[in-house]
Amino acid sequence: MVSLLRYWLPLLIWMGVIFSASADTQSTQRSSRLIEPFLRWLWPEIPPQKIEAVRWLVRKAAHMTEYGILAWLCWRALRRPVRGDVRPWSWRIAGCALLAVALYAATDEWHQSFVPNRTGALLDVMIDTAGGVAGLGVVWLLARRGRNQFRMTNDQ
Repeated sequence: MVSLLRYWLPLLIWMGVIFSASADTQSTQRSSRLIEPFLRWLWPEIPPQKIEAVRWLVRKAAHMTEYGILAWLCWRALRRPVRGDVRPWSWRIAGCALLAVALYAATDEWHQSFVPNRTGALLDVMIDTAGGVAGLGVVWLLARRGRNQFRMTNDQ
């Protein structure tokens, strides 16, 4: 039960956050209401093409970030790390976490295809999965850094 609460519940909650972001309230038209006024405040003469480009970049960066977090939470649930964990990095666990992220991204896009003002796109699945790769890359770097620090303290 502790494992469920500590490792799996945060993952399930985050999946719910992503699912809710797929609703119409997070559609392009709705998010543009925030981005465009901000850009016009910064640069009053900004051309519409630049607004569209920035809006696209902000939305895709948000996708990558939310799926990077999903990958970390999935890796964490599968690995169940503990403080001072000296187990070596497991590419198998990372691969399973990435597969879960890619599958969730695909189902999220499928869900969006049924939501008014939203569309499902293979490109978004690839961007979301790339966010998962980036998230796992950060986890790998931090795990590697932590292992090197552990060795240094034991060698001294």
